[in-house]
Amino acid sequence: MRLTSKHVVGGASAVAVLLLAAGIYRVIEERRRRPNILLIISDDQRYDDMRFMPRTQARIFDQGIAFERAYVTTPQCCPSRATILSGLYAHNHGVQNNEIELYEPTFVELLHGEGYYTGVIGKYLNSYPDDFEDPPRPEFDLWVTYISAVTSQYNNPELNINGEWQVVEGYQTYILRDFALEFFEAAQTEGRPFLLIWAPYVPHTPAVPAPGHDSLYDDLGLDKPPNFNEDDVSDKANWLQEFPQLDGETRRDMKKLRVRRAQTMESLDLAVESMLDDLEARGMLDDTLVIYLSDNGRLAGEHRLEGGKIFAYEPTSRVPFAIRYPPLIKEPRVESHLIANLDIAPTIYDLVGIDDAVPVDGQSLVPIMAGTVDADAWRDGIILEAWETKRGPAYTAYHTGRYVYIDYEGDVEEFYDLEEDPYQLDSRIDAPEYASLIEEVKLLLAEEW
Repeated sequence: MRLTSKHVVGGASAVAVLLLAAGIYRVIEERRRRPNILLIISDDQRYDDMRFMPRTQARIFDQGIAFERAYVTTPQCCPSRATILSGLYAHNHGVQNNEIELYEPTFVELLHGEGYYTGVIGKYLNSYPDDFEDPPRPEFDLWVTYISAVTSQYNNPELNINGEWQVVEGYQTYILRDFALEFFEAAQTEGRPFLLIWAPYVPHTPAVPAPGHDSLYDDLGLDKPPNFNEDDVSDKANWLQEFPQLDGETRRDMKKLRVRRAQTMESLDLAVESMLDDLEARGMLDDTLVIYLSDNGRLAGEHRLEGGKIFAYEPTSRVPFAIRYPPLIKEPRVESHLIANLDIAPTIYDLVGIDDAVPVDGQSLVPIMAGTVDADAWRDGIILEAWETKRGPAYTAYHTGRYVYIDYEGDVEEFYDLEEDPYQLDSRIDAPEYASLIEEVKLLLAEEW
């Protein structure tokens, strides 16, 4: 920000002007500090799964900002992760399913060029590496990845470690934790700020618990919210009405999977705690921007759907999301601003001070972190979008935080008021009292898509 006459109150003394300039300078310097960055991305973790991770809840969510209205704009692994890396909607970065590679610039490339020590440990993208011949991405100083759904075993995983494939004995989450601890030591020795993407497989299916955790949560039953195995789906799109209600065997399998998912999150919780403890012991924690989120949620029987995630419903698109960064977040709090995974890249660019970053669709979260956000300048809504799969048609949707409008390709529309109907039981697309609002939301979607 350049100090000009328009920033000076008429008649102010030279001292007042200097004080104003100093204040502005401090804000700029606070934003321009080059923080370490630890980005933790869990896999298929629902918003309400944080109940199984009390340590992470206490160390990140309760010590920073927990966002209660955080969404992923395309709730599928690869498109969501591509959006995180690029700051773009899927219709702009082009990764519309798990098989398409990302060719748009990422914040990793830019930060590596700025001198950051960079690493990825765990899943990068489903589409890369997609075979044993794909080399490490050159913008990473440390590359520890696997081929999604092929070498992503929970036990004794086969990992690509800086270009060499090898089977590493042990439990995957703890192996990836140990690589992270080695990365922190190397970064400290290098004397450079670091960027680490730590992305374990937890709690993705088949959700195999760590040794010693397979007796936890044995009494955990199915969570049955009002929309569980919904009786009446006549208000829903035609594609969903074709799904039968969940039978007894399916529900029993779902219960077993829910227990295993909770058990795997115990290892994730312990691993996150270990990484934070290590950074704290090195005196690096409070200079590290820690971001925690999931790449998408998943349905667990809501609206008769089990295990699906490429839908516009709340359990798939709403995710746990928190930021810990004491230099800007002076007091822990819960925030209600509508945010999305596409806001991570512009936030990093803002904090690192990259003024000529590539174009992004997201917004920097720095004003929210610093408590200086202008509510009138913040977004009115976000786009949710997905492309046709074997389970459902393509859709575009607009989410305002309270209202959700969904337009299915070749099918009917749906509209929900989440304040009145948080479980999306009753589409109000034809309700006269919402008619003008629906038209307004349609226009917003048309303008932004």
